[in-house]
Amino acid sequence: MADVTAESGQTPEPTLKRVMGPGLLLLFIIGDILGTGIYALTGKVANEVGGAVWVPFLVAFAVALVTGFSYLELVTKYPHAAGAALYTHKAFGVHFLTFMVAFTVMCSGITSAATAARAFAANFAEAFEFDLSTGIGVTLVALAFMLVVAAINLRGVSEGVKLNVVLTCVELSGLLIVIVIGLWALGFGNGDFGRVVEFDTGDRSALGGVIVATTLAFYAMVGFEDSVNMAEECKEPSRIFPKVLLAGLMVTGLIYVLVSITAIALVPPGELGSGDTPLLKVVEVGAPGFPTHIFAFITMFAVANSALINMLMASRLLYGMARQGVIPRPLGKVHAGRRTPYVAIAFTTVLALGLILFVGEVPELGGTTALLLLAVFTVVNIAVLVLRRDPVEHDHFRTPTALPVVGALTCGFLVTPWTDRNTQQYVIAGILLAIGMVLWLVNHVLIRVLHREPPKTEEVTASEG
Repeated sequence: MADVTAESGQTPEPTLKRVMGPGLLLLFIIGDILGTGIYALTGKVANEVGGAVWVPFLVAFAVALVTGFSYLELVTKYPHAAGAALYTHKAFGVHFLTFMVAFTVMCSGITSAATAARAFAANFAEAFEFDLSTGIGVTLVALAFMLVVAAINLRGVSEGVKLNVVLTCVELSGLLIVIVIGLWALGFGNGDFGRVVEFDTGDRSALGGVIVATTLAFYAMVGFEDSVNMAEECKEPSRIFPKVLLAGLMVTGLIYVLVSITAIALVPPGELGSGDTPLLKVVEVGAPGFPTHIFAFITMFAVANSALINMLMASRLLYGMARQGVIPRPLGKVHAGRRTPYVAIAFTTVLALGLILFVGEVPELGGTTALLLLAVFTVVNIAVLVLRRDPVEHDHFRTPTALPVVGALTCGFLVTPWTDRNTQQYVIAGILLAIGMVLWLVNHVLIRVLHREPPKTEEVTASEG
């Protein structure tokens, strides 16, 4: 990727610092996928399919895995920041489409981070038994938390990913507790494994119920795509990404299936699907004496990790797009000492702070995020095939041609209303895309003003003569 400052003959700006090896990248991917979705989604998925709650998670994993192969070809071929937006830009060369993909991915990250910040505040109050019953209290803690995330992001990617290691381990421990307690209880005959093959889809067919439930479960699988935005901060990204990304998907997919099977075997679907804390019910049934209060701390760390990773991703996305000239170039500036994209970090933090003020009032936000990302995944799967005609000099991963085709068809299908998705999600997505179109117009004007080339000396002289 050409450096925009080098083109003008100036001293090249500092670049991002490569600190992530295979281990840090693996924990980044696992931490991002795990998030907090599984803690709340298990019950909602059970409401749609009954006891076979593991099936939608398995289908969602398969869709994510197929798309993950497409990302692998592209990130090893173009190991730069910006991810899906960069691939769209190279494949189609349409600035409007590139901007809308970048805006969509950025929205998914910042809205998830803002939602996580408010969830952090709520769990912080519960864990430390503070009275934050008023909305103002939750908002103030969430705002303060987001400023801390920004400070860590500005400090350096090394500090950010090391903190991610700690948070991911805590986050993972909560799900392992659920699995171990569930298997322990089932080993003593508490529970019913027969429920795991029972479908209860109401008026829908079994297939229809699984499709609807998959649109819910898919939210728990998103996150693997964030890692490609960190490619410029990885050591030898073209070499390490294939094994690490696939390993991360396999680990999280296995955990989700084990959690859902043990949960439904211990707790009947109707009971599991009521309330917002289904996994706590699993622990209460499997180990009545276990201090469930500890889950408030675990969830607090999980949502903190989600916010940190999403803000890291969003800032690197803007940095990458600025370096490509798709958005104003000042957003691509890197701090000389800390080697972080400080302008992009500041910009995304301001957006997140604004969203925190009202994001709690936006319904169906998780489903809308999954809907928008499925649309992006459709574009990425198509981009893989288009970019086959763009050879590069270095070796890179190549996915079997059938996989991007299957990925484009499955992701595209899951975007359509045929999945019986809540129509409110389409309304929210439409509003966000409309905002994106307005911002594209503003961005188009800014690009023309900020990047206008001065007249050449020869042309000025000729005109004066």
